[in-house]
Amino acid sequence: MRRRAVFLAIPFLAFMASCQPSSGPGAISGKGIEDYTQWVNPLMGTDSEFSLSNGNTYPAIAMPWGMNFWTPMTNKMGDGWTYQYDAYKIRGIKQTHQPSPWINDYAAFSLMPLTGELKIEEEERASWFSHKAETVQPHYYSVYLADYDVTAEVAPTSRAAHFRFTFPETDTAWVLLDAFFKGSMVRILPEERKIIGYCRNNSGGVPDNFHNYFVAEFDRDFTVAHTWEDGWALQPGSLYSEAGHVGAAVGFPASRGEQVEVRVASSFISPEQAQLNLDREIGNLSFEEVRAQGKARWNKELSRIQVKGGQEKDIRTFYSCLYRLLLFPRAFYEEGADGQIVHYSPYNGEVRPGYLFTDNGFWDTFRAVFPFFNLMYPELNGKIMEGLANAYLESGWLPEWASPGHRDCMVGSNSAPIIADAYLKGVKGFDAELLLEAMLKNAEVEAGRPVQSVGRAGVDYYNRLGYVPYDVGINENAARTLEYAYADFTLARMAEKMGKTEVADRFYQQSQNYRNLFDPETRWMRGRLEDGAFQAPFNPLKWGDAFTEGNSLHYTWSVFHDIAGLMGLMGGEEAFAARLDEVFTMPPKFDNSYYGFTIHEIREMQIADMGNYAHGNQPIQHMIYLYNYAGQPWKAQQRAREVMERLYHPGPDGYCGDEDNGQTSAWYVFSAMGFYPVCPGTPQYVMGSPLFNEITLQLENGNTFVIKAEGNSPQHVYIQGGELNGQPFEQAWLDYDVVQSGGQLQLKMGAAPAKGWAASPGARPYSLSSEKPGLAPLGK
Repeated sequence: MRRRAVFLAIPFLAFMASCQPSSGPGAISGKGIEDYTQWVNPLMGTDSEFSLSNGNTYPAIAMPWGMNFWTPMTNKMGDGWTYQYDAYKIRGIKQTHQPSPWINDYAAFSLMPLTGELKIEEEERASWFSHKAETVQPHYYSVYLADYDVTAEVAPTSRAAHFRFTFPETDTAWVLLDAFFKGSMVRILPEERKIIGYCRNNSGGVPDNFHNYFVAEFDRDFTVAHTWEDGWALQPGSLYSEAGHVGAAVGFPASRGEQVEVRVASSFISPEQAQLNLDREIGNLSFEEVRAQGKARWNKELSRIQVKGGQEKDIRTFYSCLYRLLLFPRAFYEEGADGQIVHYSPYNGEVRPGYLFTDNGFWDTFRAVFPFFNLMYPELNGKIMEGLANAYLESGWLPEWASPGHRDCMVGSNSAPIIADAYLKGVKGFDAELLLEAMLKNAEVEAGRPVQSVGRAGVDYYNRLGYVPYDVGINENAARTLEYAYADFTLARMAEKMGKTEVADRFYQQSQNYRNLFDPETRWMRGRLEDGAFQAPFNPLKWGDAFTEGNSLHYTWSVFHDIAGLMGLMGGEEAFAARLDEVFTMPPKFDNSYYGFTIHEIREMQIADMGNYAHGNQPIQHMIYLYNYAGQPWKAQQRAREVMERLYHPGPDGYCGDEDNGQTSAWYVFSAMGFYPVCPGTPQYVMGSPLFNEITLQLENGNTFVIKAEGNSPQHVYIQGGELNGQPFEQAWLDYDVVQSGGQLQLKMGAAPAKGWAASPGARPYSLSSEKPGLAPLGK
């Protein structure tokens, strides 16, 4: 996603040394798993760079949906690739809010311990380290900084963190607080053993009064203190600095093995709120108590899904992906002195009541992340929806890519499926009427959009012609048209359930606008000119141009709500399935002329040896499951297992492209369970092939749903038959309400396709054309 690794021959056991389970092989079968965090590798995906992404992740040492994350810095201040696995020096451990390298960070500052001569400049102070002396867990990070003979540890809460530095014998042990560039302040309070201040660094999406206020409390007196100002200019003995880039250094003598502890918290509201966050979340807790609480929190969430059977690498991959899935969106709210939930608004700069979440690109996460929340965390998703309503009230628009406020990134109107899916699945706690109003504004109003990605670029053309034209200066127009049409469907579904029949009828009709881009000559989606002619010349392998980070072979399938309609345009089931096959079996050819170079998404497709199937980017991730609509579910089963086996593993190069706020992880989590939400806004999960012998979902309502796969193995990937709660199960989809009611899905697996299972017309998943025949697009 506007995003761009290097493969290292690191033995598996070397990079997993810090994550080995103590319970032995018995834990792999699901017997007696107590510490799920030991199956998580936060380094998965960190072996990445601009030209090739194996995840483009950093080790987020954090609580689920935490307001602040912490991560070691291997790269310079402001570099989106803050931590790269093949780096060998650490510059500090920073508080980060970065959702991806392409969006970059905001409100970051760092702590760094050192000894001997004071070095403040980040290149000079950086210390050699090794992964052999690094422990990385979701709730805990430890690293040996070899140049200083110091071990640095951090254990986070949601809005605070507890640091522990173990020093050698030295006359002066230093701890540096770097408040970073783009506006910062530090004040050292020796009598209180504190450093307080703020940082203002950001990459956009903030109002003029944006600050991140921090407080760092030490457990001992300072014997020396300095600050620095712009240009790394040391101010000896100074206790205060405020400029573009400032920092503080405090020192004290240490004996060998002496541990210095620092409790740190921050707030987007005020210095007083930062102190309140520190007192509430850490207070007088010891380092080990904070670490234990963090571990317990992660185990609570990870154990909501319990797996049995399967290979060790699959279990590690599953829980590593589940960890990523539970990080975003970020809770951007705090608890005020009166106990009320409040937030600083990155939309209008005011402190407002209620929830707010941020750091999420809905172009990615509408597909599987938010459907996962509706399945496993409906109460949380109700708060996220309340946060969307607050964003609308504070800015006049729904966010589409927020970090922390509106950012101009990606296309579509994907807040609509997120909201509609939550409403249709019965999620409570938000003002549905207000959010429908916001969705309608997106679909009707062109003027006043704060950035290009908010609302619908080209909506006037879309509403008049039934598509966004190729030749009117609006980039990625075909992608926009397809995503708007799907958003129209979800808007119609929500309006229909709310009794707004006229609104529903209009948007059901508009949801057929995908038909306007289908070229009967090539049988691919194709950009269209304002006068109705198709764009020419046309190369379906051309990335970008009319499409977003993909080509027509990828985007043609973005008709989530009406696959039967698309199938009809292609000439029926056999032609449709043959087109799916073609994507996998053709050579990985591409046309990169729109970009002028080979972007990382193209390269990741090219090297995967799966034809033109580009799993490393989001538009095509549902495509495998479309075989179910054509009566060939066995192909979905085989391909889903192939992708899980070949394109994911729990190492630094463990993804096949950008991870993106949990979406590529969510695909794996759902697929490992054996089903996938092809069309959010409907209650159906489309069947694939479960990865484990047994997987148990501990649902929020207290019910339990179990998926058992008898005879499952890496060779036995095909469903032979099944029972759902004791009754024959012969359909290619699973119902949301059935899962929420609890029960058991029992599947029999085999080595050969059972081509009769779930292949009949009556077994197909939902398509709008089947429910409402006769709908026609605009402009035809």
